[in-house]
Amino acid sequence: MASKYIDPTAIMQVIGCVFNTPQLLDFTDKYTITDEDFPDDFHKIAFGAIYKIHELGAEKVTLENINDFLSMRPKSEATFKVNKGEEWLLKVADSAKALSFDYYYQRLKKMTLLRAYDNIGLDVSFIYDANNILDIGKKQIQEDNLDNASLEHLAQLVDDRIEEIKMKYVDNIDGQASQAGEGALELIERLKVTPEVGVPLYGPLINTVTRGARLKKFYLRSAPTGVGKSRTMIADACNIGCNRIYDENFGWISNGAAEPVLYITTEQDLEEIQTMMMAFLANVDEEHILNGEYEGNEEQRVIEAAQLLADSPIYVELMPDFSLKDIEDRIKKNIRDNDVKYVFHDYIHTSLKILEEITKRTGGIKLREDNILFMLSIRLKDLCNQYGIFIMSATQLNGDYQDAKTPDQNLLRGAKAIADKIDFGSILLGVKDEDIIALDKILATNLFERPNLKLSIYKNRRGRYKGVILWCKADLGTCRVKPMFCTTYDYEMVSIDDVRINVLKEDSAFEED
Repeated sequence: MASKYIDPTAIMQVIGCVFNTPQLLDFTDKYTITDEDFPDDFHKIAFGAIYKIHELGAEKVTLENINDFLSMRPKSEATFKVNKGEEWLLKVADSAKALSFDYYYQRLKKMTLLRAYDNIGLDVSFIYDANNILDIGKKQIQEDNLDNASLEHLAQLVDDRIEEIKMKYVDNIDGQASQAGEGALELIERLKVTPEVGVPLYGPLINTVTRGARLKKFYLRSAPTGVGKSRTMIADACNIGCNRIYDENFGWISNGAAEPVLYITTEQDLEEIQTMMMAFLANVDEEHILNGEYEGNEEQRVIEAAQLLADSPIYVELMPDFSLKDIEDRIKKNIRDNDVKYVFHDYIHTSLKILEEITKRTGGIKLREDNILFMLSIRLKDLCNQYGIFIMSATQLNGDYQDAKTPDQNLLRGAKAIADKIDFGSILLGVKDEDIIALDKILATNLFERPNLKLSIYKNRRGRYKGVILWCKADLGTCRVKPMFCTTYDYEMVSIDDVRINVLKEDSAFEED
C-alpha cells in the first residue's frame, strides 16, 4: 500500500530542476537527495539516472544519455518506458521553477520524514492529515504550519507527542506514591551492612571521592591528548576485572573478587591494550615490554600478568568506526554473553558512521558536533539506567584548558552540556610550575612527593567532594597513578581520608584506614 505522505508537485519540481541544473547535486552541504525521497520506482529511476550521469562527469544531462545509461539496465529501462519517461521528463523540465527549488526540496524532505514515521505505524496526522478533504480551514492551517516548520521542529513535535503518551500511559503505571518513612529503618540497617558504594577504582583516595564504580552511574574523565585518560581508564578496568595485582613491597597481592568488565576502544588495537594492561598489573614500565628488555624479575611478572589477563573476565571490543546502535549492541551483547556490569568506553567523539546514522535519522539535517556528542552521552546514561551497569567514558578538552583557573565542564571539547548527563565528572591535567609554587606550603612539609598530575573534580552526584583537586604522582609507563592529597581550586588543603572497598563475591564492605 502506497503511503499517503507524497507530494507529486514537489517530486516533479525537484527532479525537473535537477534535470535542468544537475550542478545542484554538488551542494552536498545544503541538499541531500536520496532514493528514500521517492516512494515510486519510476521516480527513483528517473532521479537515479540523472544523479549517476552527473556523478560520472556530465556537465549536462540529456534524454539521449539517460537512454544510453538505462539501456544497460533492462529492468529499469522497462519501468522508465512504461511510464513514458521521456515525455514525463520533458514536461517536468519545462515546468520546473528554479527560484522555488529550495521550497520544493524542503517539502520533499518533510514528506520523507512524515512517511518514515507513518511506515512504522506512528500517527502524524496531528502535523499533517493527508486524508483530510473536507475541513478546508484545518488543511490550510496544517499546510502553513508545515511550510514554516523545519525538519528538526517536525521531529521534535513527534518526540514531544511520544513523551506525552509515555508519561500518561507508561510512567504513571509504574509510578507509585510511597509514604516518606516507609522502609527507612530497614534502609539504615542495610546501609550499615552494605554502604552505598560500588566496586573499587584504582587508588583509595579516588574511592573516597567517587564512592567507587557504582552501578547505574555514568562517570566522565576528560583530558587533553597525551595526559593519560586511556591509561588511567585501563588501570581502573584492570583493578575491577582482575583479582590480583603486583605490589612493589609485598609482591602479588589479592585485589578482591574479579568483576566482568568490557573495555571499548575506538583508537587502539588489541596489542596496545594488552601491553598497557600487563604493565599495570605487573608494575613494569610498558617500554620494557615493548622492547623485550627486562630488569630483575620483570619478565616473570609480565608473564604472570599475561596469564592473569587470560584468566580474568575482561573483554575488549575494537570499534574504530561506530554508530550509536553499534555501541548499544556491543554493550548488550556483553551483558548477555559475559554478564558484564562495568563498561569503559575510551572516549566520546564523532565518527563517520555516527554522522551517517544521525543524518539519516534527521532526514538529511546535519547536526553540529556538540549536538551529536550530547546525543551519545545521553544514550550512554540511558544504558546505565536501563541495564543497571556502570559506564566510564572520556572526552577531549578544548583549547582553553591551558589558561583555565577553574578546570570544570566548560573545558569539555564539543559539548559542555555532556556534564548534565553524568554522575561524576573530572578533568585530568598536567601540573604546571605555577601549581608547584602555589603548593609550596603543603610540599614543604615533606609529607608528599612532588605531584605531576592533577585530577579536578567538578561534578560528584551524591558525593561529598566536588570543586576540589586531587594531586597525584603518576607513572604513565605502568599506568599507575597515586593520589596524594586534596585541595580546593585555590590550593587550600582539604582533609580527606583513604577509603578502601573490599569486594567479596557479590558483597562489598566499606572500610576506612
